[in-house]
Amino acid sequence: MASKTTPLTFLRQVRAETAKVTWPSRRETMISTLMVFVMVIVAAAFFFGADQLMGWAIGLVLKARV
Repeated sequence: MASKTTPLTFLRQVRAETAKVTWPSRRETMISTLMVFVMVIVAAAFFFGADQLMGWAIGLVLKARV
């Protein structure tokens, strides 16, 4: 069974682990954020277009059946 860790020991371990993390630079963070926004816009445009096209096609099918 694992030994119990006190809250103070836990916080020390957390600080030690966060010191090992390689944090991205401000430039890397901005570029990644911009890439995410661009991909969201591209995906939204694609799904909007696909939805409009399918809605139009379904409308044609339903009008033809009546």
